[in-house]
Amino acid sequence: MPASSANLGPGFDALGLALSPYLLCRFRRASTLAIRATGRDADQISTGADNLIWQTALTVAEHTAESMPPIELEIENEIPLGKGLGSSAAALTAGVIIADAILGLNWKTHRILDEAARIEGHPDNVAACVLGSIVASAMDSSGMTRAVRLELPPSFEVAIVVPDFPLPTSKARAALPDSYSKADAVFNVQRSTLLIAALATGTITAFPAALEDRLHQPYRQHLVPGLEEILKLRAPGLMGCCLSGAGPSILVFYEKGHRSVVRHVQQIFAAHGHQAEIFDSEVDRQGYRLIEEA
Repeated sequence: MPASSANLGPGFDALGLALSPYLLCRFRRASTLAIRATGRDADQISTGADNLIWQTALTVAEHTAESMPPIELEIENEIPLGKGLGSSAAALTAGVIIADAILGLNWKTHRILDEAARIEGHPDNVAACVLGSIVASAMDSSGMTRAVRLELPPSFEVAIVVPDFPLPTSKARAALPDSYSKADAVFNVQRSTLLIAALATGTITAFPAALEDRLHQPYRQHLVPGLEEILKLRAPGLMGCCLSGAGPSILVFYEKGHRSVVRHVQQIFAAHGHQAEIFDSEVDRQGYRLIEEA
């Protein structure tokens, strides 16, 4: 399961991008539940019955009136936890896939996406995790997820800058207002449509305006030291920056061959007293993979 970055600036709860850090799970039926976790932030991953992957599998079994048998589950994690990179969406997706495989549900990809989105409550991260690449998604009036993929233009590149502090999604969500002005709503509609058009056509000149946002980033600036300066960054080859999901990680869009601009974000975090790690991430174009081992 790939990591993912949601929102991409103005596409709040609607746009997602699959990225190359991965969550790898090996599983099989067992007589008793046994979970082992290794890799990045493994000490923060529960190995008990409250593990998110296992709990998601149980939820799927309940939704399908099936009984989920115990499994052995080995988790190898590369995705930073609590940093806005879709770690929970990857875990939810893994739980749905595991339940589908163990219970023999034989679900198609869209059914897996729909179930994961219903459990998550919104489709942006799980849509990218399931389908790969860039995904625009929404839940229709019946609660079913609709999703459309886009490929990142070859002249665009992305990187992730991950600071040394977490930001719980619940805290980032709590910072948002209950309503927005008409002007701010129109502002974001304009930018999100401009962003999708620019991604679809490879139009670099639409940036950085296409990443501007008034729905979530202004309200989260006090939670991410340096964010206000990062969003205003301008440099040759830098297309623009945005929060990755609820943050605190930063997604950086830049023109091919201009990777050095990413260090500006790292330097701003340093000026605010925080170390930050640069992930030269590639866009994952496939989404989840299920491989049957002998």
